[in-house]
Amino acid sequence: MKQQLIKYAKAGYPGLFLVTHEEARAEAELKAAAGEIGYKLHAWSITAGLIDTESGASSNIPDPLAALEATDNLPERSLILMHDLHLFFEDGDPALMRKLKDTLRLAKASGKMLVLLGCQAKLPPELERELVTLEFALPDKEAIAPVLDGIITSAEITELGEELGDAALDASAGLTTVEAENAFALSVIETGGIDPAVIAREKANALQSNGLLEIVEAKESADSIGGLDQLKEWLGKRRNAFGQAARDYGLPSPKGLMIIGIPGTGKSLTAKATASVFGLPLLKLDAGKLFGGLVGQSEANLRSALGTAEAISPCVLWIDEIEKGFAGAGSSGNTDGGTSARVFGAFLNWMQDKTQPVFVVATANDVSQLPPEFLRKGRFDELFFVDLPDMKERTAIWDIVIKKYGRDPLDYDTVRLSHATERFTGAEIEQTFIEALHLAFDEDGEPGELTVGTALTEIVPLHSLMSEKIEKLRHWAQGRTRNASHRDRPANGKRKLDV
Repeated sequence: MKQQLIKYAKAGYPGLFLVTHEEARAEAELKAAAGEIGYKLHAWSITAGLIDTESGASSNIPDPLAALEATDNLPERSLILMHDLHLFFEDGDPALMRKLKDTLRLAKASGKMLVLLGCQAKLPPELERELVTLEFALPDKEAIAPVLDGIITSAEITELGEELGDAALDASAGLTTVEAENAFALSVIETGGIDPAVIAREKANALQSNGLLEIVEAKESADSIGGLDQLKEWLGKRRNAFGQAARDYGLPSPKGLMIIGIPGTGKSLTAKATASVFGLPLLKLDAGKLFGGLVGQSEANLRSALGTAEAISPCVLWIDEIEKGFAGAGSSGNTDGGTSARVFGAFLNWMQDKTQPVFVVATANDVSQLPPEFLRKGRFDELFFVDLPDMKERTAIWDIVIKKYGRDPLDYDTVRLSHATERFTGAEIEQTFIEALHLAFDEDGEPGELTVGTALTEIVPLHSLMSEKIEKLRHWAQGRTRNASHRDRPANGKRKLDV
């Protein structure tokens, strides 16, 4: 960031908007940039007034309009940091907006640069083109390492192995320096040392506080999925593609995976298992929560979420039912002023251009709501279609479900149960066994095949309710996607989709 600030100052830019939650770190970068190019750094806030950061001299100027007037009298080659100035524009004060424009024009002529600092770029339309907005990236491991060293020194921790130190830095990726310092300190208080598990827990709390991202504990593995052998094989071949050996080989990091299919067939389960296969943390993005009521808030939320994912990378970013989160992206914008389309376009650009190893797993049930440009090659490495499980897959699902609920699959004829649950999804098979458990528990017994048979009569499979929609989805998938399961091909070369 320092070099970027220097370039803008040398180019004569009069104003920047620096978006960050880390005021202290941003101030340090600005001070370093000013010192390198011979600028004097001044800072203003409503509480401290206007301060010369070098001499410490201050002027008690809490009024923002008076503060802008005072900056006009500062010497050339001054860099002026304005804290929270953007908040005063929310009321649409025309005098303040006009004064900022005049000050920027004067700064351009006198070799000065104003830097507005805030956690969210919210400017009225009159000022949007007056300032260049810069996102201050979250700190990388090199930036957090001195923070960890400081905690180790202050806590008088004599031994911290390199492996444990690296694990702690990995666990803190995606936090601000202040959040990382707090997490390290809490770890010392709770455990007497540096514990990556405590740091990861605090990171999860920090991510969940804004409601956009959450860290999901991926307990599922590839063995938790019944069938989908072709998809699991594809994932297995990429499990080592995020390491240094892959980079030395010249292999680009995998971009992501799109899973389309019938509800209840294991798409979400596969997203969780992907993180386990790759050995990476799993983040879940709630696309619906990206959209805010203020102008520019939705785009800012997306940038914040994706920036956090990149800071934590390598990681898996899971977007469940993505067609619902971005509903309206292909419309004319009459319903939301084009916000969905802009956010969706920004996400597509990020998918196309991202260089950080963030593997995106997106799932969708209704492809009719997805714009065609979302599905083209280059966005995702592969598109997979998940159909209803066939006979062999249903048998495997029965084995997994029975074992999951503490029973022995050998006590059941799972092949017979597989025949009885033709056209059932995996979720419906699990719900059938749960219903059998309830029936058996009520009778103070164990669920046998007769109990499971009774439970089957209570379940109406999705295929019976949505057969036309399922057939339409299957027809769309032919020739456009790879089947997640190995299925026989008919003579015409198209995949045969078992029912």
